[in-house]
Amino acid sequence: MKSLRSLAIATALFLGAGSAQAGDVLVVLSDADRLELKDGKVFPTGFYLNELMQPVKLLLDAGHRITFATPTGQAPTVDAKSVDPMYFGNDAADLQAHQNLLERLKLTSRENSPVLSLARIEQLGYGRFDAVYIPGGHAPMQDLLKSPALGRLLADFHARNKTTALVCHGPIALLSTLPDAAGYAAAMAAGGAQRPPQWIYSGYQVTVISNQEEEQAKPQLGGGEMQFYPQAALQRAGVQYRSNSAPWAANIVIDRELITGQNPASALGVARELLKRLQ
Repeated sequence: MKSLRSLAIATALFLGAGSAQAGDVLVVLSDADRLELKDGKVFPTGFYLNELMQPVKLLLDAGHRITFATPTGQAPTVDAKSVDPMYFGNDAADLQAHQNLLERLKLTSRENSPVLSLARIEQLGYGRFDAVYIPGGHAPMQDLLKSPALGRLLADFHARNKTTALVCHGPIALLSTLPDAAGYAAAMAAGGAQRPPQWIYSGYQVTVISNQEEEQAKPQLGGGEMQFYPQAALQRAGVQYRSNSAPWAANIVIDRELITGQNPASALGVARELLKRLQ
């Protein structure tokens, strides 16, 4: 029922923006509202508003259908630091328009969110979806990188060469397809991770928020320190990392079924590439 409600909301909101080539996109978010840091510290977080809502709005405006999911089916949390005009070209009206859409979709509502669990998505069947999109914020570092259910979903998309788009911290979710994702994450945190002998994304060209950008954003953690950086983890696992020419500049990397964006400024570019794949 929640899946039908999710699709109904999207259809009702954008009934006039129909498309003869409408596709079905699965948007997967973390349902974590905090990130565990080193030394037992905790950082409140969630998804970045523009990284979720800019692509969602473009997809809905183009007439595509969206289903939302998190690992356990809990409503996701927006990172309060991302509710800022700077992520919307310093356009307060554009920020408000995307906030209004988020409110209409009720994604963050504890009582009325249309979000499904990944277990329910697996029951419904991955075949109904044409693409998957995973936005960032720090939250994916807490759960998506080691979610077995997400690993099965991404492995299925990989096997079928189906579009898989991720942005900022979102690409860390690719690690969920490792044979022992939780063990790899723990080894990275301990500083002793080894390259897995087999991985479906080994050799792929991929981007993710860079070590340099993480260092520059470190003050946001309030004196805390991440257990490891996503660039380092993905490189150790076997990807070919591709960075931007200057920190925080948009950077989109495409390799086979993967579309990855480096940072918040890359969200719109990733969405546009995703739209091309759905035509």
